[in-house]
Amino acid sequence: MSGALEGVVAVVTGSSRGAGKGIALALGALGATVYVTGRSQKEGDAALPGTIGGTADEVTKAGGRGIAVACDHASDRDVKNLFERIRKEQGHVDILVNNATYLHDELINKGGFWTKPIELVDILDVGLRSAYVASWYAAPMMVEKQNGLIAFTSSFGASCYMHGPAYGAQKVGVDKFAKDMAVDLKAHNVATASIWMGMLRTDRTKRVMDSEPDKYAGFWEIAETPEFTGHVIGALYRDDKRAEKSGQVLIGAELAQEYGIDDEGRQPPSHRPMLGGPTQAHPAIVE
Repeated sequence: MSGALEGVVAVVTGSSRGAGKGIALALGALGATVYVTGRSQKEGDAALPGTIGGTADEVTKAGGRGIAVACDHASDRDVKNLFERIRKEQGHVDILVNNATYLHDELINKGGFWTKPIELVDILDVGLRSAYVASWYAAPMMVEKQNGLIAFTSSFGASCYMHGPAYGAQKVGVDKFAKDMAVDLKAHNVATASIWMGMLRTDRTKRVMDSEPDKYAGFWEIAETPEFTGHVIGALYRDDKRAEKSGQVLIGAELAQEYGIDDEGRQPPSHRPMLGGPTQAHPAIVE
């Protein structure tokens, strides 16, 4: 499958570490040119390890071309500059993965939302609004080329209670972006999709699991690698019938089974039976 995305230009927001890094590496392994964005330019910039330069280097080693761009997705100017640079250097963008998300360290603490720092609501700035802004800048280039995929990373928290109302609202929000942007982009061969990921094998997750090993016993074994979602997005982009899935909210583990994608030799489970499934858009269009 190496080289399957040769010539494809992708942007993965928030890809210094975690899900974004894994997605960037997977797209790079398929041969894509990947713009790696985020704020971490040197180790120590964040509590967790990872930098945009480090991810970009790994993308290149994986077989693609990694390009690190410092970008604070809370700044519209930074995002504008990012896409102006891409237009100048590449002339087009084929895949945008909206992954940048503000996650407060107290997100998973128990208690009512009013007992936690009010800053948890910043996920609606970097995570929701930021995804709209990046899509707004990417869409014109995709429309010009009459080709593209805008993907949003989401989770089962859009369906069930997970980490509180701010987190849930952000996930529901990006799902709705995928649904409604698909309507506007349908005539231009540009698809959108929101991908529900399962628990991920990231440094953040490991830190949580190590703090309460008994509580999370067995979870690491069924968790998805961050690269898994990247391979799913790559397959969706290459799907000749991707337009039929445009505007849908998709469970990554289920889509992987459809495409015959495994995760390091195993098949991550869908959590639909336990956490619920996505609601798709009603076909009515009111303009």
